Amino acid sequence: MLVRLLRTHLRPYAGYLSLVVVLQLVGTIASLYLPSLNADIIDHGVAVGDTGYIMRTGGWMLGVSLVQILCTVVAVYFGAKTAALFGRDVRAAVFHKVGEFSAREVNSFGAPTLISRSTNDVTQVQMLVVTTCTMLVAAPITMIGGIFMAVREDAGLSWLVAVAVPLLALSIGLIASRMVPQFQRMQKYVDAVNRVLREQITGIRVVRAFVREPHETERFGRANSDLTDSAIRAGRLMALIFPVVMLILNLSSVAVLWFGASRVESGAMQVGELTAFLSYLIQILFSVMMATFVMIMVPRATVCADRISEVLNTESSVRPPVTAIKTFTGAGQLVLENTSFQFPGAAEPVLRDVSFTALPGQTTAIIGSTGAGKTTLLSLVPRLMDATEGRVLVDGIDVREIAPEALWERIGLVPQRPYLFSGTVASNLRYGNPDATDEDLWTALEIAQGKDFVESMPEGLESPISQGGTNVSGGQRQRLAIARALVRKPEIYLFDDSFSALDLATDARLRAALRPVTREACVVIVAQRVSTIIDADQIIVIEDGAIVGKGRHDELLDNCPTYVEIVESQRSAEEAA
Repeated sequence: MLVRLLRTHLRPYAGYLSLVVVLQLVGTIASLYLPSLNADIIDHGVAVGDTGYIMRTGGWMLGVSLVQILCTVVAVYFGAKTAALFGRDVRAAVFHKVGEFSAREVNSFGAPTLISRSTNDVTQVQMLVVTTCTMLVAAPITMIGGIFMAVREDAGLSWLVAVAVPLLALSIGLIASRMVPQFQRMQKYVDAVNRVLREQITGIRVVRAFVREPHETERFGRANSDLTDSAIRAGRLMALIFPVVMLILNLSSVAVLWFGASRVESGAMQVGELTAFLSYLIQILFSVMMATFVMIMVPRATVCADRISEVLNTESSVRPPVTAIKTFTGAGQLVLENTSFQFPGAAEPVLRDVSFTALPGQTTAIIGSTGAGKTTLLSLVPRLMDATEGRVLVDGIDVREIAPEALWERIGLVPQRPYLFSGTVASNLRYGNPDATDEDLWTALEIAQGKDFVESMPEGLESPISQGGTNVSGGQRQRLAIARALVRKPEIYLFDDSFSALDLATDARLRAALRPVTREACVVIVAQRVSTIIDADQIIVIEDGAIVGKGRHDELLDNCPTYVEIVESQRSAEEAA
């Protein structure tokens, strides 16, 4: 998965990568040439006292150093740029893929792991790209070139290279092999910390209301300790690498000086050649260390790439049609034909053989006990999920044959949990229609019974809204979400228990204000309160995913025991209050 991910998203930057390789090649050749020049200065300048030779060769050495520095700086720049662009593209790909997911896939992965995969995991793979461009490309060139130059200086000491290089590679490889399981566990623990922290922040009011701070502190402490312990174990292994490298490097240097001194004494090699050989051996060992350092990052990057690829390779259960209908006419008639829905692996379907027609100009209400499948039913209309059996038709066309944008343009959805985005009141309302004027927004707010509280805000429509709408009350969030749907002026309105946070008086005023606006539209309301739907043209009663009653309020009181039970339970609760 790692190779495929890199190949796919680095292909557009092949030019940058080629430039990095060329620059690293030139820079490495320059760095390999420097010890040889230094040896010449020692043997032919310092040893014989030739100041002119020292100055000429030293000037040439300075020029080669400048070339090496320039090539290295430019290579690092383009390598870092390539890695940054790679990270941007992968994050964008994950973001767009998640945007295509239905509610089923989002719930299957979970929000915390989707966030960590698009941030932490992408960063780990991006770091691998950076180190590859800046270290790994130069490492094999340095290793091969260094061996050639070392043998060229003195073949009699080349056996030291044959011993030191495999010893260093083997030592670091053994350490790296023990780090792989730690990195795999670390990614799981990162997900766990994100999940716990997200739950605690989102449910902070519940935590405080039930005085569960000690329990939540303990729960976060366990997740945090698991991540810390795993990171410490991995850190200890990483910390062991540098001492091992320095030990082998210093032992190799001592061996070169020990055995090289006798060769210098016997006249088999000169002092400059010994110095150059030592420099080449150090360069070779450092190149092995750099290559091994990059390889250490590969296991963790592989785990991250697998997690990223799992998201990118997951196909949404809601797929756009091959030949989509982009334009069609109609007033917004909604029909469900023998519709069923069952989650994968579930023993029983959530919806079973549901059939009804919701006409334009009428209000269709759906009521039932908690868990009856009301929200799932409503989710099938805008294709947040697809029916597993039967059909959902809008103006006589199966929603699976309509282009998603064309379908969504006809629907105004107010979800059960209204969500507001960080920004302003106006920016949230214009989610329904980006071209809406301020007058359109005020009109929608007036209908949604939200004009008064928005006018009381210091900046009116430009008043800030925090992420999730946490700086406004639950009822205000619902009214803003209703206004957002009204700004769109769709043919089909879907209200998923959208009046539950409103008091009865506000609920009544809002429904009265909605009637003239939605007179020609198809309105479907999911509700818990009978008072909200008592005037509906059609009330559908659902129990255990199946329709058990259909008709107006008076009709259902005569022929639907389930509806009568709901009405009586709410009447008893009101009398008790």
